[in-house]
Order: sequence, then C-alpha cells, then structure tokens
Amino acid sequence: MKLFVIRHASASDRSSDGTDESRALTPEGREQFGHVVAALDAFGVRFDLLLHSPLVRAVQTAELCAPLLRGPRVVEPELARSATDSLLLRLSGDAVALVGHEPWQSELVAWLVTGRRELGPRFAFEKGGVAALEGRPAPGAMSLEFFAPPTLLPHR
Repeated sequence: MKLFVIRHASASDRSSDGTDESRALTPEGREQFGHVVAALDAFGVRFDLLLHSPLVRAVQTAELCAPLLRGPRVVEPELARSATDSLLLRLSGDAVALVGHEPWQSELVAWLVTGRRELGPRFAFEKGGVAALEGRPAPGAMSLEFFAPPTLLPHR
C-alpha cells in the first residue's frame, strides 16, 4: 500500500463562531495546496480512499484533493487525535490518503516508519505538507518514500 499522510493547508487563526473546529482555510492556503495537488497529479498520484478529520480545515483540504480521488472520501474522527490500531485496520486499497492535524500526523508517520510514536517531532509537517509511505500499514512496517513541505513540490 502507498499511504499519503497530509497535513491540512493553512487556515485562519480564528473562526466566525470562535471554535477551533470550524477554522477555515485561508485563500493563500487554498492556493498553495492547489499547487500541491497539481504536483501530485503531475506525478500520477491517485487515491483509492481518502480519510479526513471532521474539522473544517481538514474537510476543505480533502475537498481540494478531488482531482486525485478515484474512490470514496470519508470523515474519520480519529484523524483529529492520536491514531490507534483501529485506524490502521480501516485502511484498504492500493493508495490511501489521510488528511489531519499536527502533532498527530507526525506521530502517525513516526509510528508507521519506526514503530515509535515519540519520534513524531522528527517528522514535523508544515501546513499542506505531504509524506508518502509504502508497505503494510502497521507500526514499524512502512518505509518513507518522500516527505515534502508544500513549497518543495514543483508546480507550474
């Protein structure tokens, strides 16, 4: 399996209702992540399944991934907190994307690559960053193919 772990794009510091859950993407965040999607598209990346956090900024980031999606887009509450084995059991397909938040995305990558969650800070994501992993989705069983901030992915 190829697993694409994505941190939501840049979001506003405040929401209209004052809650963290409803913070929306900024216009700049949408534009920058649009370049990320275009770069992934140019590399031929497609997702069989896309799971995302229910928080607005993750939902909006997942929506921007639509050109890459050839399967369902599903809300996954566990992507708004530390992942458990139950999340890993729900991953199926050849290429899966997960859109979530820090520090949990870093922790997830560390756990899948090294088997050690506490190494998460070594895999810190920028907003709109993408990590590509390959292998069996289990602790310590995946290899890191690339880890890129949004500005590193080429765009036209």
